[in-house]
Amino acid sequence: MNRTETRQCLLLHSLPDASDALLTRLLLHYGKVQSVWQSQPQDWVELGASPATIRSAKRIQSAGDLIEAADAQMATLESVGATIIALTDNRYPTLLRMIYDPPPLLYVRGNAALLQQAQLAIVGSRKASPAGVRAAQLLSGEAIATGLHICSGLARGIDAAAHAGALGAGGKSIAVMATGIDVIYPSRNRALAEELVQFGCLVTEFPPGSQPQPHRFPRRNRIISGLSLGVLVIEAALRSGSLITAGAAMEQGREVFALPWSMFHGSGRGCLRLIRDGAKMVQNFEDILEELGPLFAVQQEWLPVENRKKEPDQKLSAGQSRILAMVGFEVTTVDDLAVHSGLSTAGVQAALSVLELKGRIKRCPGGYLHC
Repeated sequence: MNRTETRQCLLLHSLPDASDALLTRLLLHYGKVQSVWQSQPQDWVELGASPATIRSAKRIQSAGDLIEAADAQMATLESVGATIIALTDNRYPTLLRMIYDPPPLLYVRGNAALLQQAQLAIVGSRKASPAGVRAAQLLSGEAIATGLHICSGLARGIDAAAHAGALGAGGKSIAVMATGIDVIYPSRNRALAEELVQFGCLVTEFPPGSQPQPHRFPRRNRIISGLSLGVLVIEAALRSGSLITAGAAMEQGREVFALPWSMFHGSGRGCLRLIRDGAKMVQNFEDILEELGPLFAVQQEWLPVENRKKEPDQKLSAGQSRILAMVGFEVTTVDDLAVHSGLSTAGVQAALSVLELKGRIKRCPGGYLHC
């Protein structure tokens, strides 16, 4: 997107009384942000524009009102290396476009192409227990091994652990922010955010300079679930943002997963509630892969050819190659593989997950078979 288009997007986002629903209708009706500004604002009435919005749009077209403010915001975007993706842009993530209320504009720092790739959302309590943090790091690392990226909300606790687990496994992670792209919240995660810019991306629907406000976090949560094939809730209280994310996922038709906790673990009761209400209980990553493996292939068919994730079928790690060689045309158990491969049980399971996703082996009662 060039500077003129960026300015036009910022001006569109700054129109008074212009709801996201109106901006979405304008973009879908006219096709491009340039075409919106080339149209007659009085024609926007049919799309639901208020008199105040129309008057402001006319002033922008005739007298250049709000240009100075838009240029200041553009300078901010340039200073942090951010870009804007409009709803009608072919870079806009396909899964997110399919939700009921997709953001009309996204602000992105880092590798925006990741937004089109298969993601697992991992969310949970800000006051996470050591066990919750460990689970988030472990499961995010195993997801990375299968080719999924990790999406979360940059909050402290489970979110931060999920991002860190993905990066620690050599993968990519996406952080959805409830602030402007230039405002890192919480500030304690600033170093993590900068690492995500380098090895993933930050994304938000809020314009530059937007500060954290309570009503923005639930809106952020629908984007986390909207970008992802499924949402895993690691640890959550009965009243929490994580359950809001899970609720949004259910409304969007996404898979919802939850870890089981003791009834005496207060921060795990939300997970028990989700399992009661139909979320899939997760005891290991295999439970997630069982649901998301087929969806990964379907998602790739929706994407433009240039955005499809290329499966590195011929580039297996040494451990994966060792496991593949040991899985024959008779059922091979995980225990046998752990005993004879020299890998840990966790290492064997991670390798099996990758090989299953690549279609090299298949799961069957009691173990695995070579395809």
